[in-house]
Amino acid sequence: QVQLVESGGGLVQAGGSLRLSCAASGRVSSISVMGWFRQAPGKQRELVATMTNGGSTNYNDAVKGRFTISRDNAKKTVSLQMNSLTPEDTAVYYCYAHLIVPYWGQGTQVTVSS
Repeated sequence: QVQLVESGGGLVQAGGSLRLSCAASGRVSSISVMGWFRQAPGKQRELVATMTNGGSTNYNDAVKGRFTISRDNAKKTVSLQMNSLTPEDTAVYYCYAHLIVPYWGQGTQVTVSS
């Protein structure tokens, strides 16, 4: 089992920045991938960014060049630096970790006002 606890998020004006962080506990040595997904009202949950243990990254095209994912394997954390935010980035952001099955955090709200 893995537990994921997110922090960060909140309300920001368009063009602003936010940083999300997620701390993992439990069977963290078995985690292969960590990252972030988001779900906007009325939409399906979608990938934002992920990073493997080896450092390979995968980004949603909509956030490339604006968001940066990072991991601290020693501290068992994953972070998402979000710059140049737009109202279209408004969503609940979920921390994600993959072992044999996916694990999810409780979600943190990000709201970008125009």
